[in-house]
Amino acid sequence: MIMVEKMSLQEHELRNARSKKMLLWFAMISMFMTFAGLTSAYVVSASRPDWLNTFKLPNAFIISTVVIVISSFTFHFAKTFVKKGDNKTAGILLLATLALGIAFVFCQFNGFQEIIESGYFFTGSESTVTTSFVYIVTVVHLVHLFAGLIVLLVVIYNHFKQKYNPSQTLGIELGAMFWHFLDILWVYLFLFLYFY
Repeated sequence: MIMVEKMSLQEHELRNARSKKMLLWFAMISMFMTFAGLTSAYVVSASRPDWLNTFKLPNAFIISTVVIVISSFTFHFAKTFVKKGDNKTAGILLLATLALGIAFVFCQFNGFQEIIESGYFFTGSESTVTTSFVYIVTVVHLVHLFAGLIVLLVVIYNHFKQKYNPSQTLGIELGAMFWHFLDILWVYLFLFLYFY
């Protein structure tokens, strides 16, 4: 009888984990569709006569792309170390991921400053459709990244409260999935804006 209850509890936990992962997948797909719409509008608008063909992305966006890709690795390895039971190393890597996430945001704002210093503005009479699109796409991504930073803070809090261990990793797995999604999304947006 106890074995049946234990099996049913494990089965319930597996179903719960699958449900939460599926919900996260649906949320990420809907977020991606938002950006697909924005990039489609960008493509359509690029045929306008007032579109800037000489505009180049700032170097800070290249640096931020490298930073966010590295943060994906630190989050991945943090999850791996939790699964191995090495919570100290996992904690260090989670804090490194947080620092890299903040550095990404800092680089993005430096990129905005570089754009303005180059004589391009996002709003007002001196703005262009091109710079407004770049601004909208990056700011909408930053809003999602702020959500990712909140998720990361919750994961870090739970980690230091010792809620994760080799047999309980759902929270850190969900956090890592969302963080990797944000990273992949930025790489897509950066490559799109850089090459299109």
